[in-house]
Amino acid sequence: MPANFPAPIFVAVESPTRLDQFLAAQLPGISRSRVQQLITQEKVLVNGKPARASLKLRGGERITILGEPQRPPLKAVAEDIPVDVVYEDDDLAVINKPAGMMVHAGAGATDDARNRGTLVNALLHRMASLSQAGGELRPGIVHRLDKETSGLIIVAKNDEAHRKLSAQFAAREVKKKYVALVHGWLKKDSGTVDQSISRDRVRRTRMTTRLRGGRSAVTHYRVVRRLDTRFGRFTLLDVAIDTGRTHQIRVHMAAMGHPVVGDTVYGAPREIRGHNAAIKLRRNFLHAAELEFRHPRNGESIALKSDVPEELREFLRSVGAG
Repeated sequence: MPANFPAPIFVAVESPTRLDQFLAAQLPGISRSRVQQLITQEKVLVNGKPARASLKLRGGERITILGEPQRPPLKAVAEDIPVDVVYEDDDLAVINKPAGMMVHAGAGATDDARNRGTLVNALLHRMASLSQAGGELRPGIVHRLDKETSGLIIVAKNDEAHRKLSAQFAAREVKKKYVALVHGWLKKDSGTVDQSISRDRVRRTRMTTRLRGGRSAVTHYRVVRRLDTRFGRFTLLDVAIDTGRTHQIRVHMAAMGHPVVGDTVYGAPREIRGHNAAIKLRRNFLHAAELEFRHPRNGESIALKSDVPEELREFLRSVGAG
């Protein structure tokens, strides 16, 4: 909360405005959900009385904020959800995550529908123990994959394994290879994108390469096949990343002018039109296909692969490239 609160706000508006909308605009750096929490917990007074979020302000009201909202306790719950385990021992497991599944609930989630159906929920049901290094909302989670990205992800079963695996990721020792299909033809057969990544200042769910001072991010790509189809040109890529920034491959491909197919967040079309036909891909064409790391207990190398999912192979067939 801003340091000058609970000093009252005196409302000045040109037309009737909802209380929650007014506060979200008046309190920079505080999200709409935080404002809703404040109102629900009766920590916002209008003319000395608690008010609903939908209250219409007409000007001249006196708003007092009593303090920070109390966050509900965050703890993931077990759910009986099938998971594809490709490797497992006493220290770790490697899961082949499907597209459409979140790895874990967000920090603002509570024990309701927003904290259901995640990989963590499934792991808590299936596995007797998971590391607690990531907190009660992210047990076992060493690294992440985006919701609409499929493929291999490592899970730690104890804190020691978690610590050693995290150290490998931090030292860029873990080898990760992805398969991606992007719009257009890349000019070079291979290359490296070395552009820092920051959170977009306007659209907070997006990342960008256009701001200074971001976190370093390095992506290597190799052209597997260039496709010239009735739905346009595409390039099938093998992609390796040295770093693991949020949305890294998606952001770097979009920055090159070649967004990942299906990734409407970063510029891919929702529908791809061809000659008298149109197709959609309801996920990103991005799959974590290979993973290589050292076992945290004995140091032996573990190398695993995951085939490209059927829905992505079907998409290639649909554009005439199967």
